[in-house]
Amino acid sequence: MNRRAFLSSASAAYLLAAQATGLPNRPVVPGTLRLRTRRVGKEEVRLWPVARTAVIICDMWDAHTCSLSAQRVAAMAPRMNLVVSAARSLGVMIIHAPSDTMKFYEGTPWRERMRMAPTAASPFPILNRCARVPDEERNFPIDDSAGGCDDPVVRKETGPPYPWTREHPAIDIVGYDGVSESGQEIYNFCQQAKIDKVVLMGVHTNICILNRGFGARQMTRLGFEVVLARDLTDAMYDPRTRPFVSHTRGTELVVEHIEATWCPSIVSDDLTRVVATNLRQR
Repeated sequence: MNRRAFLSSASAAYLLAAQATGLPNRPVVPGTLRLRTRRVGKEEVRLWPVARTAVIICDMWDAHTCSLSAQRVAAMAPRMNLVVSAARSLGVMIIHAPSDTMKFYEGTPWRERMRMAPTAASPFPILNRCARVPDEERNFPIDDSAGGCDDPVVRKETGPPYPWTREHPAIDIVGYDGVSESGQEIYNFCQQAKIDKVVLMGVHTNICILNRGFGARQMTRLGFEVVLARDLTDAMYDPRTRPFVSHTRGTELVVEHIEATWCPSIVSDDLTRVVATNLRQR
């Protein structure tokens, strides 16, 4: 679907009302997610109110320079959409973060919702990218220094323009969702909406999930409770490089690194239902 067709699919009446009255945000509703978190092999149950929870979908693009990576994203996207649709219906905020594609979403209510959130003071400047520090680089479980593409013949990346133009079309953007590639915008919106708990999903586990301005490193440093949906992510890892394991095992090693260093992980099924609200919430 091209941009014109995509924009025309949005409700004209909704857009006119939004321009006249300001964009409505997600209703705050009761409900508690029961997350079975895993960290360094240990499991713990956390109870998160849906009203304080956002899912951030990281860089689930419609195309990629690495063909096998694009194929795995295409296989993951329909499953991700089912989980996100269920979480949205429970009252969880859904933020789509397909970096480098904001032009595609210009003028949509989802993009404007994030852009218009008032600037919030942060404890330190919010970077667009949070790279590995030397200690983490030395101990990183996989070698992705050559980019990590596992295609039989790896095409040399020449930089922008990249082939991705939007989020994968199998993932719906609807209702009160937001679209942003900016860590500052996402921080602003979360402060406005009183969201302090974030579920990260998408690609790539060893790069953007960790590095982006809305990724695990920065969000944990900003004081958010963060978890990674470990069954809805994928690494850029080539089995021809250290530690010479399968692509699936390479992704698992990065997940284990994140659990040990930055935040716990969950299985995404925990985002599809709520538990009794009289339980003690954390």
